[in-house]
Amino acid sequence: MVSAQNDGREIRLRRVTWWGFGINILLAVFKVTAGWLGHSQAVVADGIHSITDTITDVAVILGSYYWSRPADDSHPYGHKRLETTVSIFIGGMLFLAGAGIGWDAVTSVYKTHVHHPRLIAFVAAAASIGIKESLYQWNRRVGNRIKSVSLTANAWHHRLDAFSSMPVLVAVGVAFVYPELHLLDHVAAFFVAILICYAAIGIILSGFKELVDQGAPPEVCEQIKDLVKTHPAVRQAHNIRTRYSGNLLCVDLHVVVSSQMTVYEGHRVAEEVKKLLLHEGPDILDTEVHIEPEEAARPDGEG
Repeated sequence: MVSAQNDGREIRLRRVTWWGFGINILLAVFKVTAGWLGHSQAVVADGIHSITDTITDVAVILGSYYWSRPADDSHPYGHKRLETTVSIFIGGMLFLAGAGIGWDAVTSVYKTHVHHPRLIAFVAAAASIGIKESLYQWNRRVGNRIKSVSLTANAWHHRLDAFSSMPVLVAVGVAFVYPELHLLDHVAAFFVAILICYAAIGIILSGFKELVDQGAPPEVCEQIKDLVKTHPAVRQAHNIRTRYSGNLLCVDLHVVVSSQMTVYEGHRVAEEVKKLLLHEGPDILDTEVHIEPEEAARPDGEG
């Protein structure tokens, strides 16, 4: 059942990403061409940013074939960390794209402008906003539904492209009406670069938190404890330790039961608690339940 769910999850992830890949290719070609014909550095920069989207789309598609593999002897917790690695790669690509766009915008400010932005550049920026926002909404919705950090990161890549096209639209529109204000084209390109780098740093930091085994926040641990204590045989739950594997949690905890229980009964309680967490817990991948007799537990529930 779990394997079937994972297969369905990866199929949906790849389908959405393939559509995004195709649209990004067409949009990137359109924006670069429109920017070149329309003499707009900002629109060309925006088109290059769309090209980086195709690279991250490929990373998500190829990565999904690996992180969806089941656990094995070498990877007893599965391969979900590969998804986190892909999200960091997406962040890195975003940052490099932003830095390149910013550098080009600054270094070309004093170049002579023989031509000024044309209407086709304005149309390309407007079309980009609508298309990329639609891709963001679709990717985010599916990413939240299937709980995919890489697809969610890629969704933000789409939204950032939509955001980056907004100042481009304004700058190109103003420069089209008032050619003497062509400097706005450079300002818009630089503003795009700042937005890209800011989002990239957020994605990278989020990924690194998972790679260094950052645990779940206190409220999630309390949610786990409250859920475990709903089992009628559980007296206490403590020593809860968590870490992320991709977007899912691995949980270790101690459960206190009556000392009158037999080994078999204690084992049964542990299995029932595990099933409870896997089916009703907050996105839990795996859990290890340690049984303690009541007399061995500390009065305050710590240990």
